[in-house]
Amino acid sequence: MTGSLAVSIALTLFLISSAQAADRIRIGVSNPNMPNLTSAVAQKKGFFKDEKIDAEIIRMNPNVAITALASGDIDYCQLFGAVVAGAIAGLPVRVVAGFLDNWPMTLIAQPEYKSVKELRGKALGVSSYGATPDVGARLMFRHFGVDPEKEIKVLALGSDAARITALKQRVVDVIVISPPADAQMEKLGYTILARAYELFNLPYLGLGAHTRKIKDKPEEIKRVIKATIRANRFIRDNREEAARTLVDWGKVDREFAYSSYDALRVLFNADGAVPEDGLRLVIDQAKRNAKITRDVTPADVADLAPLREAQAELGLKAR
Repeated sequence: MTGSLAVSIALTLFLISSAQAADRIRIGVSNPNMPNLTSAVAQKKGFFKDEKIDAEIIRMNPNVAITALASGDIDYCQLFGAVVAGAIAGLPVRVVAGFLDNWPMTLIAQPEYKSVKELRGKALGVSSYGATPDVGARLMFRHFGVDPEKEIKVLALGSDAARITALKQRVVDVIVISPPADAQMEKLGYTILARAYELFNLPYLGLGAHTRKIKDKPEEIKRVIKATIRANRFIRDNREEAARTLVDWGKVDREFAYSSYDALRVLFNADGAVPEDGLRLVIDQAKRNAKITRDVTPADVADLAPLREAQAELGLKAR
């Protein structure tokens, strides 16, 4: 074998190996719960592997996840409102896809309260300031004519469990929580005052990426989106496997997993789309939180070009 032939064969083998190598990515999620199930299903069912993606899913508090996304310590996160707020604040992050078309958020209060308006001057428990539960709660209060900036004391309490404990101990008067915890709390005598998805339509969770990633690796983003769209469609159509994945990933009991699935299944979209009207609501709330008056357009916080390509390759019509 001549030297040039050996080099040619070695180069060919190297190129084949490189083509077959999976892209390693890190995805931040706020909680291993039903709303965040998309990436877990994409991993378990092999949808990431089909797209030559090797994904590591990491649980992070929203403020930590946004910082990590902006610094490049993670590649993607499933936050939505926090990514929008970060982009408005000047961070190099953008929304690239949507997973849930609406907010599975509920305001649940002490038993003596029977309406949202009765909560003027009271304390609300959220996860963290500017995160999705905070934004959703403020929108619900505003829907009922209560100004959350002036008439509600908002406390950042962390996890779902921490918020429930604070309500039980009367540290706060109302919390914002995801199903099925709301139904469980209602059984204990607490009052469900409002469900966000019954009041307005706007995206809840999705996929955020760094602007550098969007510029340098649009093909990778497209493949990640394709895998997550397939995961969403699987979740919608496969109750048993989706619930079992939640049991394994979220370390929850079966009854909780199935009730979570039944409460949230209809909110998972089938195409990764980001409704523009809902996106504008998220933008408006983020602007209010940051006390920003300048105009902010959807293009300032989202880049949906990779999504449209992913939809086309999956044979889905963009909406």
